[in-house]
Amino acid sequence: MIIGITGSSGAGKSTVCEILEEEYQIKVLNADKMAKQLSKKGNEYLTDIITLFGKEILQENGELDRPKLANIIYNNEEKRRKLNECTFRHIHVALQEEIKKIYTNNQKSIIAIDAPLLFEAKLEDICNLVIAVIAKDEELQIERIIQRDHITREQATRRLQAQMPDEFYTSKSQYVIVNDGKIEDIEEQIKEVLENITL
Repeated sequence: MIIGITGSSGAGKSTVCEILEEEYQIKVLNADKMAKQLSKKGNEYLTDIITLFGKEILQENGELDRPKLANIIYNNEEKRRKLNECTFRHIHVALQEEIKKIYTNNQKSIIAIDAPLLFEAKLEDICNLVIAVIAKDEELQIERIIQRDHITREQATRRLQAQMPDEFYTSKSQYVIVNDGKIEDIEEQIKEVLENITL
């Protein structure tokens, strides 16, 4: 079984995924982390990014300057769209390879794919079901983004505003988990979802 985990930035997907891994031994594949690995110097994905944005998005050592790239795409919708298309293509291949590897070793594994842009990347096509993680408190989301990415409030707000509203995720998902910061509530919601899935 493959479970998709999605939601906007700062919704608390990482907390949900940590619980899935630690308490239920579910293997989590993080699409953002995979993209970071794929964008390392010498990889085809980075070559494609350079083709789109030029060598000015590189650091002196030839690695991707992620803050510079983020600043470009969160201020230009068309450039963000082009980067996403490129990313989706590479992530699809990497995920399929990783899933095949896991199931070759263990046919009974449950895998979770943590992907903020799961629907945009059409990754729901390879999932049995999708869980949307939302935070009803926008201020809480902004604070989480600031702490996680070490950026200004203005940058965090702009990043959140560039993403889809909660309704986009909840309307396309089979389950919804509300992450308002209370770990007991999150654990109870996850337990209920997993009980429904494995019945």
